Parts: sequence; C-alpha cells; structure tokens
Amino acid sequence: MTDLASPSETVPALALRASDYPRINAALDFIGAHWEEQPSLERIAQAAGLSPHHFQRVFTRWTGASPKRMIAALTHASARRLMREGASVLEAALETGLSGPSRLHDVFIAEEAVTPGNARSAGIGLEFAIGHAPTPFGTGVFLIAPRGLSALAFADAGREAEAEADLRSRFPAADFTVDHTAADHYAQAIFGGGGIRPVPLVLYGTPWRRQVWRALLAIPPGETTSYGEIARDVRTMKASRAVGAAVGANPVSWLIPCHRVLASDGRLNGYHWGLERKRAMLAYEAATR
Repeated sequence: MTDLASPSETVPALALRASDYPRINAALDFIGAHWEEQPSLERIAQAAGLSPHHFQRVFTRWTGASPKRMIAALTHASARRLMREGASVLEAALETGLSGPSRLHDVFIAEEAVTPGNARSAGIGLEFAIGHAPTPFGTGVFLIAPRGLSALAFADAGREAEAEADLRSRFPAADFTVDHTAADHYAQAIFGGGGIRPVPLVLYGTPWRRQVWRALLAIPPGETTSYGEIARDVRTMKASRAVGAAVGANPVSWLIPCHRVLASDGRLNGYHWGLERKRAMLAYEAATR
C-alpha cells in the first residue's frame, strides 16, 4: 500500500498553489511573450502584481524552477533550433536576446553541458551532389540538393578544392556525391545564352538569414547598398552586428547578390570569394545593365 500524506499536510499546499495560479498564469503569459527580451525579475514580477522578492518565492514554489531558469530553458531551446537551421553562434545569441556568444555559452553549459559550437547541426541526413563548371567569374563550385541548388561558390584555377572544402564544411555530416554534369547544367541555366533562366533554390538557413537574403534580392542589378541599409530594411537594428555575418553566409553567390553590399563609405569589403571577384561582378552588371 502506498503511504499518503495526511489531509492536513496536502490540502494547505494544494490550496496555496490554487491561490497562486492567477498570478503565475499572468507571469507565464508575460514570459512567453517577452522571453527574447531577457526580462528582469522586476519586470516579470510587475506583470504578476507582486514584489520581486515575493514573486520569486511564489513562482519557484509553483513551478519548481526560478523565472531565470525558465527563461534560460526557452533561450536554450530556441538557440538550438536556430543553429540546427544554420545560424552561427553569434546569430543565435543575438536572436535570442543575449549580448553575445559568451552568454549563450553559459546557457548551453548549464542546460546540457556542451558548448554551442558542439551543439550546432552538422547536416545529418542531408544529401548533396557537388561539381565544378566554368562561369564568367572563374570555376563555379555547385552544391546541389535533390530539389535544387543549395550553394554556389567561385574559385580561381587550381583552387577549386578549397572552395569545395568550404561548401562541404557547412554540412560536415551530410552525404556528398560528385556530379560535374549537374553542375554544368546549372552553370548553363545561370550564365549561358541570354541571361539567367529560372533556377530552383533549396536554402538552409534561419528565418533571420532568409530575411536578410530576401533584402539582398531586392537590390537591382547595377546598384549597391550598405550593411546599415540592409539592417534598416529588415527592421532589426538591434541585430545590425549580425547583418554582416548573414550577408557573408549567403550560400548562393551571384544569384543572391551579396556582392552589391558595400561598406557605409562605399568601399568594397567583405566578399567571401575575394574582392577582385566582387569588383568584376559589379563591373559586369554595370556594363550589361
């Protein structure tokens, strides 16, 4: 037979939890709506209508965890999802309201005893073909998913292996096959005869990165913009530090035109495949506009 506590021990505790429920519910609603702002104990307590000290005691008694611990759990879960979708540690930290990677490191160590870097997705279960083909900007290295193009890199003669290794490193646990014929098909579709024909894209990235990439697509050929203007376009100035990282992480060079983004003073900077290639792309577009 299971031993049961006496009514005098259980009823008061249950009655206390029942009386706490309305304030706890208000606090949980507030946390659910504002956890990305990393709200202070004082802000959450105000939503619950209690002093911070009293609220801390009531919340911990009712949930079994402190408000700070609950926010950390939500932060950890969201950051892990973002990194599975391709976010860098910096982007995951900023998108979850943290000040930087060191804060996210502390959250991950507390939650699962691993660093954010070790927790990032490695592309398990993804399948790609990878191949080389000539383009107007050197050898194109194409990363092709079953449903479309996932990445396009450029390399000088003799350095194709470096560009290929760069693309493979983005999905280190994925399965790769070599298919130069498929790469040539995409090169012809993009650069051959009369301009770009419709090319299906299969992009792996966080909602934040896709938002930045959509802003890049809005830059007309032959025109340029700045990182600050992109940040204004996506309406997240608090994450402007991550705009450069999101632009640099653009997987499909040329088609998603990150080469059209310049420094605020108009300088060429920050092109993953070389500033000379960026200059050539801008000149090509200006000449053929």
